[in-house]
Amino acid sequence: MNNKKKILLLTTGGTIASVPGGEGLEPHRSGVMERELEQLRTYYEITVKDVMCLDSSNITPEEWQYIARCIFEERTGFDGIVVSHGTDTMAYTASAVTFMLPNIDIPVVFTGSQLPLADMLSDGPDNLRTAFAMAASGHPGVFLAFDRKVMLGCRAVKVRASGFSAFESVNARYAAQVSNLGLVVDKEVLPQQKGEPRLEADISRNVFLLKLTPGLNPAIFDMLAAMGYKGIVIEAFGLGGVNVLHKGLRGIRRAVEDGISVVVTTQCLYDSSNLQVYQVGNKLLELGVIQGRDMTSEAAMTKLMWAIGQGLEPEEISELFAKNLAGEVTA
Repeated sequence: MNNKKKILLLTTGGTIASVPGGEGLEPHRSGVMERELEQLRTYYEITVKDVMCLDSSNITPEEWQYIARCIFEERTGFDGIVVSHGTDTMAYTASAVTFMLPNIDIPVVFTGSQLPLADMLSDGPDNLRTAFAMAASGHPGVFLAFDRKVMLGCRAVKVRASGFSAFESVNARYAAQVSNLGLVVDKEVLPQQKGEPRLEADISRNVFLLKLTPGLNPAIFDMLAAMGYKGIVIEAFGLGGVNVLHKGLRGIRRAVEDGISVVVTTQCLYDSSNLQVYQVGNKLLELGVIQGRDMTSEAAMTKLMWAIGQGLEPEEISELFAKNLAGEVTA
């Protein structure tokens, strides 16, 4: 009797599937993974589907939608899905897919590598093993596996450009870690299923991520409105400080009055923005600005893109950001 878990591997390119080319590393189709997959087939029944073959810096919101649709449509008959992906934008993709697939009913695990599988010293084999173990765990949700750690896709941030411990789970414990006990899952971190799995892949490109700098010209907000942006995520200082002098608030006020959803997060990687601590923050709340709290910039950006894509009005978006949908924010 075959008791192997059935795992679907969706490949999208990235360093893990790259080989040297005339102009540097170039992603190739899944043939480059066959050696590693043969070993994994000792433990799992694996089906491979090449979804796309891109450097992740070339992956756009349209590719997020396509990946989400593939996951939703192909998941029947599988115990879990692994998605191989380039590391540069994997946190964005994992966050976006989290919101596009509410109540996903199997584990979906993104992974990649800092060195190609073709390299003898690649971290790819280890990352694939961790990802497959989580995909076979029976715990539904969207995750990212890297360096023997598994984190919620909407909490992952790439923190190193070349080191093997490239991703960290920001403001949330790891969902699972590999130890001498095997894959140890922290069930309290896992997202809660709240209904039937759905595909809600509509998303808006009209969201801008703005890193605040001292003395920023507030005319930027008028320019963004004129360009048709419907949402702005501001990476503010510390707990959410924004330049309120020199017409700083006026630009934000006009943006909110024009129906643009403005979310304020913090430039600090860890901890939460809190607009209620300082006068500058309370002035923003009076204008109708939305608190991003302890969300990553990737999660805040993709959640806002998704919310606007679902056709929600600014008031509804504000209410949505007060809710924890999949573990992306501490309630």
